[in-house]
Amino acid sequence: MKFLKYFLILALAAFVIMQFIRPEKNQSGYETVAHFEKDAAVSPTLAEVFKTNCYDCHSDQTVYPWYSEIAPASFWLEDHIADGKKHFNVSAWESYSAKKKDHKLDELIEFVEDGEMPLDSYTWLHGDLTDAETKLILGWAQLQRVKYQREMAQMSK
Repeated sequence: MKFLKYFLILALAAFVIMQFIRPEKNQSGYETVAHFEKDAAVSPTLAEVFKTNCYDCHSDQTVYPWYSEIAPASFWLEDHIADGKKHFNVSAWESYSAKKKDHKLDELIEFVEDGEMPLDSYTWLHGDLTDAETKLILGWAQLQRVKYQREMAQMSK
């Protein structure tokens, strides 16, 4: 019984101390996605879908929920954001070659079609894409792939 009491006190102390250790926030503002939206011909409707479902983890423009202020959730979220940006970061779109843009859109199509994006852990709290939003994203991505494939073909001439 004494062991359990000391363990709980130690766990509570660790939890309190954790609250003072904060991961860096991922918030650079809207301008970080402006180039992507312009270059990839993102419509205002699609931009809203991306803002609500994608930009939090795939850009430098994260809107943090209330629970992001509580450790260990804050660390878990930052890990998700870092991983999301590693795979597809619209804030870095300007630096991607046409080939890389085409590849990223191909991956986006695959993950959205397979229902792997957005992640289940995101949709539990924020909701999932509607069928109309999914069709909008997939149609846009396929159209943009044609654009980037033409760019690659012109560059190879």
